[in-house]
Amino acid sequence: MSHTSTAVVAISYGGPDSLRVIDVDPGEPGPGEVLLDVRAAAVNPIDWKMYAGGPGADPQRLPLRLGIEVAGVVTAVGPNVRWLAVGDEVVAWPVRGGYARRLVVPEQATVRKPAELGWPQAAGLLVAGTTAVHTLTATRTGPQDVVLVHGGSGSVGRMVVQLAELRGARVIATASPDTHDDLRTLGAVPVAYGEGLLERVEAAASELGAPVTVAIDTVGSDEALDTSVALVTDRSRIATIAGFRRAGELGIQALGGGPGADPGTAVRDAARAQLVELAGDGTLDVHVARTYPLEDVAQAHADSRTGHARGKLVLLP
Repeated sequence: MSHTSTAVVAISYGGPDSLRVIDVDPGEPGPGEVLLDVRAAAVNPIDWKMYAGGPGADPQRLPLRLGIEVAGVVTAVGPNVRWLAVGDEVVAWPVRGGYARRLVVPEQATVRKPAELGWPQAAGLLVAGTTAVHTLTATRTGPQDVVLVHGGSGSVGRMVVQLAELRGARVIATASPDTHDDLRTLGAVPVAYGEGLLERVEAAASELGAPVTVAIDTVGSDEALDTSVALVTDRSRIATIAGFRRAGELGIQALGGGPGADPGTAVRDAARAQLVELAGDGTLDVHVARTYPLEDVAQAHADSRTGHARGKLVLLP
C-alpha cells in the first residue's frame, strides 16, 4: 500500500525562511509502529532551535524534518502492535518529523486521546505538561508549599501553575499584567515581572501567610534566577528549564534538554497518560494561542521565536 504525504523540512540553517513544505512518502509502519493521519502538530522552541545554526550545525543533516508532538488517527498498524487499531485517536510524543500529514510513529510513543479533548489541545499537551511534571517532581512540591512560577502565562508555566495547584500547593506566578485575570482563574496569585519583583513576590507571600519554598523558572532571566535564590533557602528546590548558564554556579537544578541538565526521561514518560486523562476531563486546561495551516509554518515559527505566544501554537495539517 502506498501513501502520499507532505511534510515540513528546513533546507538550510537560519531562520523561518529556511522552511519548505515538500511531498514525502511516509513509508509503512514496521514492527511496533503505527501510521497516523496527523490532525494537529504542536510548535515547540526545540523545533526552530534545530535549524537555527551555530556550533555543531552539520550541513550533512539537511534537509531536517521537524516536529516532536502530534495528535492523529491510526490508519495502519505494523506487526507486533499490541493495543492500537485502525481508527484509534492518539496523542504521540516524542516523535520525529511530526510536521506532516501522515507519519509513522512508535506505538510506545502514543497515548489514547479522549474524545472530549480537541485536536489542537491534544497536540499541545505533552511537551509542556511533562516538563511541568518534571519541575514539580524534581523540586518535591507538595501541599505545604508556596511555589513561585516565573513565566506563569507561557505554555509550560501555565501547566506548572495548574499541576502545582492539583498537588495542593499555593502558587505565585510572574506574568505580564494582561494575563493576570487568566492566572487568577487558575488559582494563582499573579505578580508583574520587572523592577521591584522581589518586593512584590514577598508581599504576595506575606498575604498568603507563608514564605516561598519552591521556585520554578521557565524564563531564564537573571531577574528570575536572582529572585528565586533570594527567596528559597533550599536551592535543591529551585529548578530552571531555561537558565542553564547560571544553574551550576547558583547550585540550582537544571532540567530538560540544555547543557548539563537532567532530562528526566522516566518521569516525563510516566506522566503522559495521567496528563491526557486530566486534560480530557477538563481538570487541566491547554491554552492554544493560535493555529496555522501547515503551509504557514514559517509564520508559526516567527511567532514562536518572539517568546510572547502565551499558549501553544499548533499546525493543522
